[in-house]
Amino acid sequence: MMVRMSEGERLRRARVWIVLFVFGLVLAGLTAFPLVSESGWLVWWATDRGSPLAGFAGHFPAGVAWARHVHAGLADTARSYPFLAYGTDWLAFAHLVIAVAFVGPLRDPVRNVWVLDFGLIACAGIVPLAAICGPLRGLPLWWLPIDMSFGVFGALPLWLARRHVKAVERGRTATVAAAPAVVSGL
Repeated sequence: MMVRMSEGERLRRARVWIVLFVFGLVLAGLTAFPLVSESGWLVWWATDRGSPLAGFAGHFPAGVAWARHVHAGLADTARSYPFLAYGTDWLAFAHLVIAVAFVGPLRDPVRNVWVLDFGLIACAGIVPLAAICGPLRGLPLWWLPIDMSFGVFGALPLWLARRHVKAVERGRTATVAAAPAVVSGL
C-alpha cells in the first residue's frame, strides 16, 4: 500500500536531506584545513597500541603504509613548502561556499531545484576525477573507490531531496491544470 505524503511532509523531508548534504560539505571543508594533524592522528589510531584501532595495522598493512606515507609527505611539505597548503585552504573554502549555495533550496526547494541538479552533477564528476587524477598523482588503485564514494554518498541525499521536490512540483502542476478556468467579466 502506497502512502501519499502531503506537500508539507515532502518539503520537510527534502530539507532534511539537504541539511544532511550541507553538513557533509561543511565537514569536508573544515577537515581540509588541518591535514598534517589529521594524518598524524590517523597513523596513531592505526598503529599505537593504546588506540582503539590498534589491531588495524596487522589486518591492512598497505593502508597503514599509505597513511604513514601521506603523513610524511604532508609533514615534509608543511615544513619545507608551507605555501602549498594554501591550495587545500582554497579547497576547504570552496566546500564551504558550495554549502552556502544550498541555502536557496532550503528556503524554497521547488524554485531552487536546479541547485540540487548542480550538486548531483558535481557528485557525478567525482568519479571520473578520481579515476583520472588519482593514478596520475600516484594514489594506489585500492584508494580510488574510497574517493569515488564521496560522490556516491553525496549524491544519495541530493537524489532523495530532488525526488521529494519533483513530487511537490508535479502535484502543484496537476492542481493548476485541474483548476477550472476563470472567466473574466471584461
